Amino acid sequence: MKRKTFWVVLTCLMVTSMVLVSCNKTTLTTTSTSTTSNTSTSTTTKINTTTTSTPAITTSPTTAGTGHWWDSLGKPQYGGELVIPSNTNFVTFDPYASASTSIEGFWFERLFTDDWTLNPSVWDYKITFRPNNYVKGLVAESWEFTTPGILIAHIRQGIHWQNIAPVNGREFTASDVAYHYHREYGFGDGFTKPSPFVGSEAVWQALTAIDATDKYTVVFKFTIANPEAILETIQAAGSNKNDIEAREAVQQWGDLSDWHHAIGTGPFILQDFVPSSSATLIKNPNYWGNDERYPQNKLPYVDTIKYLIIPDNATTLAAMRTGKIDAVENQLLQDAQSMKKTNQEILQLTVPVADAYSLEPRDDVKPFNDVNVRKAMQMAINLPEIASTYYGGTVDPSPSTLTSNLMTGWGFSYSQWPQDLKDEYAYNPTAAKKLLATAGYPNGFDTNVVADTAGDLQLLEIIKSYFAKIGINMSVKTMDNPTWINYVLLGHKQDQLAYRAGAGGWLGHTYEPTAQFNVLSTGFFANYTMTSDPVYDAAGAAALAASNIDGLKQALTDANKEVARQHFIISLLQPNTYSFYQPWVKGYNGQTFSLPASSPGLKGFYQGRFWIDQNLKKSMGH
Repeated sequence: MKRKTFWVVLTCLMVTSMVLVSCNKTTLTTTSTSTTSNTSTSTTTKINTTTTSTPAITTSPTTAGTGHWWDSLGKPQYGGELVIPSNTNFVTFDPYASASTSIEGFWFERLFTDDWTLNPSVWDYKITFRPNNYVKGLVAESWEFTTPGILIAHIRQGIHWQNIAPVNGREFTASDVAYHYHREYGFGDGFTKPSPFVGSEAVWQALTAIDATDKYTVVFKFTIANPEAILETIQAAGSNKNDIEAREAVQQWGDLSDWHHAIGTGPFILQDFVPSSSATLIKNPNYWGNDERYPQNKLPYVDTIKYLIIPDNATTLAAMRTGKIDAVENQLLQDAQSMKKTNQEILQLTVPVADAYSLEPRDDVKPFNDVNVRKAMQMAINLPEIASTYYGGTVDPSPSTLTSNLMTGWGFSYSQWPQDLKDEYAYNPTAAKKLLATAGYPNGFDTNVVADTAGDLQLLEIIKSYFAKIGINMSVKTMDNPTWINYVLLGHKQDQLAYRAGAGGWLGHTYEPTAQFNVLSTGFFANYTMTSDPVYDAAGAAALAASNIDGLKQALTDANKEVARQHFIISLLQPNTYSFYQPWVKGYNGQTFSLPASSPGLKGFYQGRFWIDQNLKKSMGH
């Protein structure tokens, strides 16, 4: 099977948020410590070396055997270096200037994050959706909806910017939050137009104002009353649009695209960047945060994080085998099987892809504007056969509609489908040919597909062979990922079919429910299938108008039923990826957004809490 890479960054173009909300006030139980710093300057031009008034760092927690589930990981240790591979270069360090992401999550922080104390057996964060009871505040200490459509966030006191000019370690306040959203969405501080990469997400379109009402309070005002939709959007673990930058940096340099202008409140400082080679981050000595599991422990634990840019996956796996890399994600089944044979000591995790694989037709042009053609294409594909042979029985053979079958309680899972709908997705080439004849194509037709080379092209060849059996002759035109994005996702220049496979596919979404409506809504900037369906659009409108979670769930169910019945997208399957990590890396559990360079702002949160068992590493000869 040809190597494929799962580009989570593409999902982020659609994503706006990721959390279910309660109308009650939620308070983070983590403690925070205020830090102060002097102005002594180091010999580098990038970083000011400082001393702090915080207690001296300890090498282990002061208590052991707390009775918590994390005791099995051992006592956290300070020091060491995490080395992570990236298969792509970093091209931007400013969330305003791009819809893609880089590594800015190490220094930029956001209002909300994941619950570090939650037992993975309860919720493991391996899919991108975060239910509201599994979300905690980061720079927001608490929040509430006082009236419909108005979110009040209370900013944690004692957070300081990194001690780098021109911010120089000043305290982080509510005005910093307001400034970020003013810049991103054009609501004040001199900004009148939103970032060109915001897209047309419905919730942000309903935003009317963001105001800092005092030093530690920021108020968001929306024209919609749905608290679920609002908080999902602002939490948005899958988006870089909630990463908060420094006002002074923007005012001095105009934008933050130059890596030398990287300044935030996060646990790491970008020390060096060599394009197409590496990025090196060092710990922020004045970081405000403590480990929620061991509140007396200041963060971060590791001294250095290094991202090595390695386009060739074989080279990455070789480095993993020799202990030169600490963790890598998005590996194929064959790679997992091979690694198990050669390096049993390397730990593995199974993680589902963020979206089901799919084939996206232009629904507004012939022959795909006829539902019978789309239905015939679906019935031509033997999904159970692909699941048992190509994937070795490791994946669910069921097709997907808009929402993933993995999101229990949301959408319209395959187990709920009536038999007549299941029949429309069952392998039946004879019926498929009859449908083509009904649509006016008794001998089939010729078509083309624009395929991203980051996708699984071998799987695409299998689909091509299935289509050929019913008279559909599909030629494949490949493009590298950046070209594909510009041509298909942003340019909408494909005239027949498009194919990515993996994160960014148009079915089987595992991210926040409200954002799922965007992908096929009329006029959405990334709707490259050019789907326009009044029933689907009405479901999206009903979701925003819903006043509670039950109304949102019903609207999402209605949208899923319409997608399934109309066959807007050809469903393939939702396979797994595999993560490898060294046994000395503690805290990693395959959490989405914790490692990949292409994912947004939770890397600093997680890698600031991961730690390295130095003794174990040394005992293993590394």
